[in-house]
Amino acid sequence: MSDTEFKDLPLMEPLQRALAEQGYTEPSPIQVQAIPLLLEGRDLLACAQTGTGKTAAFALPMLHRIVTQGRKPFRRGVRNLILVPTRELAVQVTESFRTYAKHLDLKIAMIYGGVAQTQQTRDLYFGLDVLVATTGRLLDLLQQGHANLTGVECLVLDEADRMLAMGFIDDLREIVRDIPKERQTLLFSATMAKGVAKLAAGLLDDPAEIRIAPQGTTAEKIDQSVLFVRLRDKPALLLDLLHGKYFAKQSELCLVFTRTKRDARLVATHLNREGIRSDTIHGDRTQAAREDALRRFKEGETPVLVATDVAARGIDVKNIGLVINYDLPMDPENYVHRIGRTARAGESGRSMSFCSEIDQDVARFKSIQKLIKQTVPTICAHDFHDAAIEALHREGTALPETGETRRPARGVRAAKTRAVKREKEKPKGVSGAKAAKEKRSGRAFRGFGRGRP
Repeated sequence: MSDTEFKDLPLMEPLQRALAEQGYTEPSPIQVQAIPLLLEGRDLLACAQTGTGKTAAFALPMLHRIVTQGRKPFRRGVRNLILVPTRELAVQVTESFRTYAKHLDLKIAMIYGGVAQTQQTRDLYFGLDVLVATTGRLLDLLQQGHANLTGVECLVLDEADRMLAMGFIDDLREIVRDIPKERQTLLFSATMAKGVAKLAAGLLDDPAEIRIAPQGTTAEKIDQSVLFVRLRDKPALLLDLLHGKYFAKQSELCLVFTRTKRDARLVATHLNREGIRSDTIHGDRTQAAREDALRRFKEGETPVLVATDVAARGIDVKNIGLVINYDLPMDPENYVHRIGRTARAGESGRSMSFCSEIDQDVARFKSIQKLIKQTVPTICAHDFHDAAIEALHREGTALPETGETRRPARGVRAAKTRAVKREKEKPKGVSGAKAAKEKRSGRAFRGFGRGRP
């Protein structure tokens, strides 16, 4: 952290007062470098790891310039536009703007899909100083004539690499066509993916560049670890961790990441059944349900939140002390963003990743360590540690069990069972439906699904 304080930066008194009320005294490195440049009106390409204060780095100078310029937005007009990839990030960025603009008379709103557009069109009708939007809903409202971007003075692309990864490039180009070329453009990203530089070249005009950390860098204050465990033992290990010494502080919150929406539901159900209050956030839930789950998580009503990668960015919740990768992410860059939900704003935190014997985990763990350029330390002090799986990941040593005795992964078992069933001949003179009915008769009902975890 530098010796610079917020009071040393050329920001107006209402902004300084809002920062003081929040207890913010020392700006982060990206804030120290970005704020003076943006106050000068420069375009900016910034890359910094998650949790370093990128939102304040562009929000504070933007609010300062809005007030000093004194112009008012026209009907359905937008003066400053921030594009974000997810609804959760839109909510977080908007809350930050409203916190910093607490003592300013400005019109700030957000628009995103998954909810009714009535309130959003009403906000746009009277004009906005700041609009935070996801690309899909913004395009819808533009086509309906509810929004006018011809007066945009500053365009911000937040989490630009994520927008590219989610396939929003065509939506971005269509939106940019409606924005004046004479504007200030800012591109912020946690990682400098291949397409980000190309996007910046087409949007930015002689930009200043800030790179706080190399691509794939994780926050220094995150205590990372990996636990090698059998696939079938992951649910029991999760319970042990949440009940045990690694989650001893009752005031701490825990974020658990799964790879699929189905597994998120199953894990949350498993935890609730065992007396650990938890909820889920994933793409199948309505926006109202996701916001309610996040609110209760923030307030500590449900100390454990199980999520897919929809929450890997954009969730800025204080006091998340532990992040658990129940499933490793398919994209290694998402590992950086997942564990970045803890150790935010200079705090410390822990992350734990489960690695099993399946081939996908071997490849993903190798990619993660290659990206972050670190060897993640192993935790062996638990009841489910498997030295053979550790050797598989660390040294490439094959598991000692044969294919006959080793329990394969879910899906592999099902495929093998189906193959055996196909080999069996159907009794002659019996229809398929009748044979199935006879097979079911007398068999106990075993419930829906495979019962995992």
